[in-house]
Amino acid sequence: MPLYEYRCAEDGELITLLRSMDEADDPVTDPSSSGRTFERVQSLFSTDRPAEEAGGGGGCCGGGCSCGKGSGAAG
Repeated sequence: MPLYEYRCAEDGELITLLRSMDEADDPVTDPSSSGRTFERVQSLFSTDRPAEEAGGGGGCCGGGCSCGKGSGAAG
């Protein structure tokens, strides 16, 4: 199951949950039972490599992965 991030509209608290893709966009009730509702936010992931080395998107062999075959890399 993938990880998704959710933010509380009341205080901005951010939580991360494992949820199925079918449930990803469903609102989350506060796991601590305070009744707050959390909405899914766009997650941002970083890379250890500079953007010019990371390649151009497109998934495996399209430059967005680290297989080394995309974005003009020899292989």
